[in-house]
Amino acid sequence: MGVILTITRLTFYEASRRKILFAAVGLGLLFLIIYGTGFHYLISDLERGIGFTNQVQLNEIRNFLLTAGMFVIHFLASIMTVLISADTLSGEISTGTIQTIATKPVRRWEILTGKWLGFAIMLTAYLLLMAGGVMLIVYFRTGYTAPHPLRALELMWLNLLLLLSISLLGGTTFSTLTNGVIILGLYGIAFIGGWIEQIGSFISDISTNQIAFNIGVVTSLVMPSEALWRRAIHELQSPLVAALGFSPFASTYYPSIAMIIYAAGYTIAAFLFAIFLFNRRDL
Repeated sequence: MGVILTITRLTFYEASRRKILFAAVGLGLLFLIIYGTGFHYLISDLERGIGFTNQVQLNEIRNFLLTAGMFVIHFLASIMTVLISADTLSGEISTGTIQTIATKPVRRWEILTGKWLGFAIMLTAYLLLMAGGVMLIVYFRTGYTAPHPLRALELMWLNLLLLLSISLLGGTTFSTLTNGVIILGLYGIAFIGGWIEQIGSFISDISTNQIAFNIGVVTSLVMPSEALWRRAIHELQSPLVAALGFSPFASTYYPSIAMIIYAAGYTIAAFLFAIFLFNRRDL
């Protein structure tokens, strides 16, 4: 356990040495300032135009602006996960740095676990800062809270762990550039598959609707990141939007609990397979 905690601490140190952590936090705070300022003035103008008596309409607008902010957070956190982790194994293997720590009595699974844990803690803090910041801005300005914010945060957190595990898996075999391309490619496939399914839900033709739905399911099985996000946004959207089934961020189709369990299993399997390949890798 001591070795794992040491690797975790070194992971934080390496991220801070490369200024990745400080840059991400700084840009995150800048985003929150811009979002908070824009949200304040936009809501102030809408409150004057609509009036405080029409709370239903105001809450729908607040919910839309909240989900828009969370959509940006989801994208930024996903990209940050890839950027900070894609090089952690492949870069150290290519430069030979990994040989300084991958020696007895340090086991390779302890190295990988320590790195995973270090990045996981870092990403958790980043998600709480960004997503929690957006929710707090909306709450303190308007008193509005989304229906199930904690469930949404849990799903977004699982998505980051999924990307992290896949990144470490790719780092055991591929170069940094190849690993980054593969992860972003899988992320893009899941993203476009989810949007095809979402757009298809509004098409009246049954066969076309079913084809779009099947595409979404298949891409979610290949890479369940978009499924986790769509379930998260479903937990955030208002009951009225859920009943109408119309939103630029969600649709009447949303992933089931079975898909969430699949995504969790996918994350664990990717991490365990990364350990298996790393143990077999010739350093």
